[in-house]
Amino acid sequence: MLKALTEDKFRWPRRAETVVALTAEQLRWLLDGIDIDAMVPHPVRQYQFVG
Repeated sequence: MLKALTEDKFRWPRRAETVVALTAEQLRWLLDGIDIDAMVPHPVRQYQFVG
């Protein structure tokens, strides 16, 4: 797969480390132009069965 931007740039994660480890999903998001540092994961929820 080859991705190229003509007028913009990829938003590389802002981290203190020189080497940034990304999951495959994060890499796909980065290549799709999503700023992964701006994304906030949903909080973990505990559900109970109600019937």
